[in-house]
Amino acid sequence: MRPTIDFLLYDWLDAAALTSRPRYADHSPETFTQVLDTCERIAHDKYAPFNRLIDTEEPRQEGDRVVLPKATHEAWKAYAESGMLAAAQDDAIGGMQLPYTVEAAANAFFARASVSIGAGMLTVGNANLLMAHGTPAQQRVFAHREFRGQWSGTMCLSEPQAGSSLSDIATRALPDGDAFEMDPLGPRYRLFGNKMWISAGEHDLTENIVHLVLAKIPGPDGKLIAGARGISLFIVPKKLVDGEGRLTGERNDVNLAGLNHKCGWRGTPNTLLSFGDGRHPVQGAAGAIGWRVGAVGDGLRCMFHMMNEARIGVGMAASMLGMAGFEAALAYARQRPQGRPLGTAGKDSSQPPVAIIAHADVKRMLLAQKAYAEGALALELYCARLVDECRTGDVASARDAERLLDMLTPIAKSWPSEWCLEANSLAIQVHGGYGYTRDFPVEQYWRDNRLNMIHEGTHGIQALDLLGRKVVMQDGAGLALLAARMRATIARAEKVPQLHLQAGALGAALQQLLDATRRAWDGGDPAATLANATPYLQAFGHVVLAWIWLDVAESALVRLAHNTDKLDLRDGKLQACRYFYAYELPKIPAWLQVVARRDATCSDMQDAWF
Repeated sequence: MRPTIDFLLYDWLDAAALTSRPRYADHSPETFTQVLDTCERIAHDKYAPFNRLIDTEEPRQEGDRVVLPKATHEAWKAYAESGMLAAAQDDAIGGMQLPYTVEAAANAFFARASVSIGAGMLTVGNANLLMAHGTPAQQRVFAHREFRGQWSGTMCLSEPQAGSSLSDIATRALPDGDAFEMDPLGPRYRLFGNKMWISAGEHDLTENIVHLVLAKIPGPDGKLIAGARGISLFIVPKKLVDGEGRLTGERNDVNLAGLNHKCGWRGTPNTLLSFGDGRHPVQGAAGAIGWRVGAVGDGLRCMFHMMNEARIGVGMAASMLGMAGFEAALAYARQRPQGRPLGTAGKDSSQPPVAIIAHADVKRMLLAQKAYAEGALALELYCARLVDECRTGDVASARDAERLLDMLTPIAKSWPSEWCLEANSLAIQVHGGYGYTRDFPVEQYWRDNRLNMIHEGTHGIQALDLLGRKVVMQDGAGLALLAARMRATIARAEKVPQLHLQAGALGAALQQLLDATRRAWDGGDPAATLANATPYLQAFGHVVLAWIWLDVAESALVRLAHNTDKLDLRDGKLQACRYFYAYELPKIPAWLQVVARRDATCSDMQDAWF
């Protein structure tokens, strides 16, 4: 994995060029490498050895607390002490001012070693949201402590009765009497309601947990405002603090109502939380104390800052689980003897068995895993590079990067979640019967990865966002920009003899995608258009990954042409690209056909017919 990360960072994305920008001027390729080395070592020492343990010794509830294994505590301590929670933050608040591209690559090692132990994705996302939308006091008290690893953070969106339909949440926030306008941390409220599926919602890894909670403020008539425009965002800590961030010694009225036991990510406590049930009344009254972030009714817009960041994080987690399964399957295939090569007269049973990697069908399964996992990793790092462009590029570059991120975020979340799960399934198959046992790690990788298809928005939600909003936004400016980037890659690849066929195939696929997009919206009926949003998402994702692979292969051929030490690396990238174009890209016409003709097979199905 490390050679691939180094190639993607330095040869493909040219991360070293970022050091010419003022924000990153104190860095160099050497400091980037030091960060990668440190994270790789911590992941190897503190995470990987305990991945099976935290899967079998799940978090357990003891009264109001959740008990985690010692290994989880030691892993969190090592990660927090590494400074990676504040990697991208200003020097002035203890950060490294590290490019997000390098931060994302470094965090990949932890996802690879044990995605279930985690590497602070929600804590960093929580703090980053507050840095973007919180007051200076909220940033100082909450975000800065999260960046130090002193406190951790969550996002509390879903509710038992609402699920993904956030406009239907029922958690209420009521102004807290005289303290409402007088609190130095902002307008103060008391919250009442329940939140479901909250990762790391209760634990003892840190001295406090900062919950970011979506809730509705009743209108003058006492009724909740319907829809998303009624949603506001609140900071609700587990333990109460004063205006300087000191713990008051009083527990907030935030209570553990139960643990959810999922098929994967078992090392991460997944909780049902109750806000304001009166088990821990504050100043004699029920209601969890919370401070509003941003304006009334602005909660969902603020929360999307964290959700979009988390979607890229989920995509990276899925990519690394795919990579972990691929590496395990490759190692197994190289040492497992079984069968004999096929010759003109069939198998010669007098010959000794060969390692299964000699069989063409095993090579097919390994090539598929390589194409899925390495392609997904490249996509996530490309998106990370766009984040750096948004932060430090010139006005035009930052605008373009923002548009491309808008287009690619649904793909960055959904594509690895689906296809790296398929990679994990193939890893099990390579192991044969052993793959279905707990004696080998690949079944755990599959279970862990299965959750990523629902984390931070299902495929259906990502599909509706892509076809219903992103591709038509600003009269299709984002889609046009992405198409232009693809055509630039095609133009370069057409000049490379080894990639001429792939360049032509991508050009044809892109045109099919653009035509299907236009035809899908020609009918003027959004319901008919969006009925096949998921096949559109799948086709769109495959076109994007074909583009990524073509760009990576062209870079490998150019950058590694004369590096004799990396010829195997180069040829492996080229062969994975060929595989994707031969086996994967031909799938898109079937997906796009139903989109283009606005096929009604699914939408016309009646309940009784099932």
